[in-house]
Amino acid sequence: GSNVLRMSSGIQIKPKTAVQKSKTSPLPCSPEPAIKPQPKPSDKLNPKTIDPFGAHSRPPSAFAAIYAKGGIPCRSVDLRLIKHILHLQQGLRETKHPYTFVSKEGFKELLMVEGATEKAIPLLPRLVPVLKAALAHSDNEVFRRGLDALVQLSAVVGPSLNDHLKHLLTNLSRRLMDKKFREKITVALQKLEQYGGKVS
Repeated sequence: GSNVLRMSSGIQIKPKTAVQKSKTSPLPCSPEPAIKPQPKPSDKLNPKTIDPFGAHSRPPSAFAAIYAKGGIPCRSVDLRLIKHILHLQQGLRETKHPYTFVSKEGFKELLMVEGATEKAIPLLPRLVPVLKAALAHSDNEVFRRGLDALVQLSAVVGPSLNDHLKHLLTNLSRRLMDKKFREKITVALQKLEQYGGKVS
């Protein structure tokens, strides 16, 4: 037999001899050695190799940890999810995306579900300290989200919030001196009075 292979086009191809193989492989019978791929510069941008919410300079907040584990059911319509309001409210103090958006919108949406009033009132002793922290935050956007959340909560629980207002008004009065917040805080106070009744 001839060592020449004939293709249908008439081209002749000679297979590699043992000498040729020995140049490319240390053992004639072994497969070609696996070459370890070198990391590419594009790997730094590959979503499979990076975590945009990875390690930060500070440990993640309770909200960030719960969000990362999939514990914030933003797409669910289960009315029992009002229990997650505490987690979402803690997220009001976040300063990074997507936590800022998810916490703000999630808090608002949960306060709109049927039966939110009955479920939120018992949570007030736990909600108010978190709101107070958001209103005392140095970041202006965190303060705005906290103020919006306070008004939203007041609209839902009504006069039940009155006993807790004393813990929140100090932080509001401090920001009232700032011109960029004066109108927003004044409107918020009017709404608190409207939802809380004459006692407020």
